[in-house]
Amino acid sequence: MFNLAIDSKLRGCDLVNLHVRDVTHGNQILPRAMVVQRKTQRPVQFELTEPTRSAVSAWIEKANLRPEHYLFSSRLAKSPHVSTRQYARIVHQWVAAIGLDSTVYGTHTMRRTKATLIYKRTKNLRAVQLLLGHTRLESTVRYLGIEVDDALEISEQTEI
Repeated sequence: MFNLAIDSKLRGCDLVNLHVRDVTHGNQILPRAMVVQRKTQRPVQFELTEPTRSAVSAWIEKANLRPEHYLFSSRLAKSPHVSTRQYARIVHQWVAAIGLDSTVYGTHTMRRTKATLIYKRTKNLRAVQLLLGHTRLESTVRYLGIEVDDALEISEQTEI
């Protein structure tokens, strides 16, 4: 779940709603997957790195999951998959386990992590915008916490 949360950059509601078929083709874990985001109703594509593919494959095998199953099914009979609240509890446990303040980090931290790393390495706002599924570049600028003037300066330096 951790690896997939980082790689996919999905909101918690979209992550917990993933089916096995969303990330597989036959017995293979896809290197790229695409899902429609619940909030925006827009598709977003993401890469699954080799460590994530290995982890997801091991999870599917261990949990004996089939394509129609939710990737992260619930133990509760009334709920088909882990709830966003339960996902939040899991993230807080991860954060506490590594000695960080769990009040500072949450599920959205998982979504923001890879997007921030990509931006820091490439300074490519448009790429991050596409990866997050944002419709407006201004939303991506706010999301990353960078100044609009800095973003404009970077975009002016980018040659087409």
